[in-house]
Amino acid sequence: MNDVAVVVVGAGQAGLSSAYHLRRTGWEPGADFVVLDHSPAPGGAWQFRWPTLTYGRVHGMHALPGMELTGADPGRPSSEVIGEYFAAYERAFALRVRRPVDVREVRDAGWGGRLVVRTAQGDWTARAVINATGTWDRPFWPRVPGQELFRGRQLHTAQYPGPRSDTFKGRRVVVVGGGTSAVQHLLEIAEVARETLWVTRRPPRFRSNSFGEEAGRAAVALVEERVREGLPPRSVVSVTGLPMTEQVRRARESGVLERHPMFARLAEDGVVWADGGRAPADTVLWATGFRPVIDHLAPLRLREPGGGIRLEGTRVSRDPRIHLVGYGPSASTIGANRAGRSAVRDVRALLAEGNREVPAVSPAAV
Repeated sequence: MNDVAVVVVGAGQAGLSSAYHLRRTGWEPGADFVVLDHSPAPGGAWQFRWPTLTYGRVHGMHALPGMELTGADPGRPSSEVIGEYFAAYERAFALRVRRPVDVREVRDAGWGGRLVVRTAQGDWTARAVINATGTWDRPFWPRVPGQELFRGRQLHTAQYPGPRSDTFKGRRVVVVGGGTSAVQHLLEIAEVARETLWVTRRPPRFRSNSFGEEAGRAAVALVEERVREGLPPRSVVSVTGLPMTEQVRRARESGVLERHPMFARLAEDGVVWADGGRAPADTVLWATGFRPVIDHLAPLRLREPGGGIRLEGTRVSRDPRIHLVGYGPSASTIGANRAGRSAVRDVRALLAEGNREVPAVSPAAV
């Protein structure tokens, strides 16, 4: 069994930010801490994004700490640009990410205040775990009556192949979801589909004003409040509204972004509303978001009665050895950067309290 001070689970934006701050504050990658990533290559969830999501269309991508992303071609797929950037970042700071490694569970070791991280490639013991597993591997599929009867194709954003797929060309497509991904999918698919229909549970809210720093802080605060109360986190975009770009404005005027209420059930050949109204469909695309990937933490019993995990900063209230970065209010690229730094600061304090030797570091590094 391998023994380290800290295990970082996940090597997306949040995991690499955490690893950077661990290294910067004196810990040695591979000896004092280890980063475990289940993905086949660097890039986090970005490596799985659809090819038409080019780097120039990415909203709010912030550079990792200590290394800017410069000179990227806005016309290249974001999966390639960010994958190459993350790979270069791992090399530049010698983070020694281990992949592919599937973490099966994290549980109390039963001795010395340590944790056991069980993986398909061996086990690790650690004094603290920084969990940065994101949401991509847990797409949310709503359950509606008749899903098993529908004869067309159903897929989720996580499987979205791009608009040129035969799944959409010449087809009648229903897109379900009120977030940014749903809007992006609709704008693309409408150019090749026979018909599109947009369905959401709640009326979408578009914002025409610019989204400044003050508004950003207010939005994050709303998400943070739910996490402090132990409720499942909502996405930041759910409280910010959808940006009213010129492309979105034109789509609304043309009817592509005409919103319809959620249907009551699926039939063999389409969707059916509660009042009996129907719409034919060949494809249903569920752009219904994702949930945090935290099932491997279940043995620690971290959930509150409200169904979420209560955090103090990034530290789990029920177990201060566990930090969640990229969760709730830090589920954005800039939020993940800040959360990584905060988690490392708290982990250093925790280990110091336990009388474990902690590398000396200048105040500016933390």
